[in-house]
Amino acid sequence: MENLEKKYTTAIIAAVDASRIIMGVYENEFDTIIKDDGSPLTKADLASTKIIHEHLEPLGIPITGEETEKMPFLERKKWKECWCVDPLDGTKEFVNRNGEFAVNIALLRDGKPVFGLIASPVQRLMFFGGIETGVFKMNFDDINTPENWTEVSDPISVNDPMVMTCSRSHHSGPVVNFINELKKLSPTIEFAKKGSSLKFFDLASGAADAYPRFAPTMEWDIAAGQAILEALGGSVVHAETGLPLYYNKENLTNPYFIAKTKPLLALSS
Repeated sequence: MENLEKKYTTAIIAAVDASRIIMGVYENEFDTIIKDDGSPLTKADLASTKIIHEHLEPLGIPITGEETEKMPFLERKKWKECWCVDPLDGTKEFVNRNGEFAVNIALLRDGKPVFGLIASPVQRLMFFGGIETGVFKMNFDDINTPENWTEVSDPISVNDPMVMTCSRSHHSGPVVNFINELKKLSPTIEFAKKGSSLKFFDLASGAADAYPRFAPTMEWDIAAGQAILEALGGSVVHAETGLPLYYNKENLTNPYFIAKTKPLLALSS
């Protein structure tokens, strides 16, 4: 990891350590609490938050995230950089024990995601990177052997038939309109249902071409995936304006968005 800045290597180590803690809970019995917003919370969420903070706080970069105390916007808007963390993305999938959950860490600079990592505790696999670093795929066992990391290249072409990755837990009517738009480019669409930010694994690897989301998400759900996908020539844009998603907003809820790989962007432009 000698070629990466310390803040990025620290985030990678934090995600691997958090994944280990998460799996320790996952492989045993655990209780689930329902938060005020109706979303589930487990001790894995809290333990992952704690260890990620222990790693990141010494860097002196402020943190915002799913289980992190939210600072007032009057303070947050002064931040040049901040971390955006989801310590356990896909808690519903975690509770359902289908393995489709992840750890998300992104570094935001002036509201833009410049680095992101998504770690799968079950697969022991991580995609990470950004515009400054390139994108890599790493098995957890290779954390100290960068020569074993795989550099991820831009997807070469759109899949035939085209593949749309979508949520296992959320569905919404406007998705149908988007599917009809895709069918103008490809008469056959296959659907890859997957929970959490692991959908960005498929986009980054070229196994999927698009990910539309017309249901609520928060900044920490998407920022890491956007950093990775943009570094591979793709995009994550507001479904109505077509502009890239912006972060560390006063309202931390994302607008509806559409994520596309580089080949699909070229085909649909």
